[in-house]
Amino acid sequence: MIERRKARQAALELLYQREIFECSLADAVSRQAHAAPDKPLPEFSLRLLQGIDVNQRAIDKLIDKHAKNWAIDRLPLIDRNILRIALYEMLFEPSIPVSVSINEAIELAKVFGSAESGKFINGVLGQVAVSLGDRDKVPSSGKRRPSEPRYLL
Repeated sequence: MIERRKARQAALELLYQREIFECSLADAVSRQAHAAPDKPLPEFSLRLLQGIDVNQRAIDKLIDKHAKNWAIDRLPLIDRNILRIALYEMLFEPSIPVSVSINEAIELAKVFGSAESGKFINGVLGQVAVSLGDRDKVPSSGKRRPSEPRYLL
């Protein structure tokens, strides 16, 4: 669990860099590899980054829909990218429980966000989790059947 938390943090840092430097995600990853060649990115970080890159339009639409009175481009960079990580996990990583994705996002917000970030992120992700409830068929064992998609975009 600690390893995944570190991987999420690394992904957040690269997503932030991508926006600050207005570069591609591949460029941000390349910069990181050059800056710290002895510290490769965790596999989970790369999976998050690639998944967010491929699905960002759909993820951002979901943020826009559930972040009431907030346009996505007006959200703080940290909050926006924490939401992207959590939503990618919630939508495309069925082995990670939704509650874990939400909790990890709140923990990232406590460390990197503003005083209000955790509450805001919890609210948005909570609304998304409720909206996923109709589509997320969870058997009584608490495990999702592998053949059932978590969410159809």
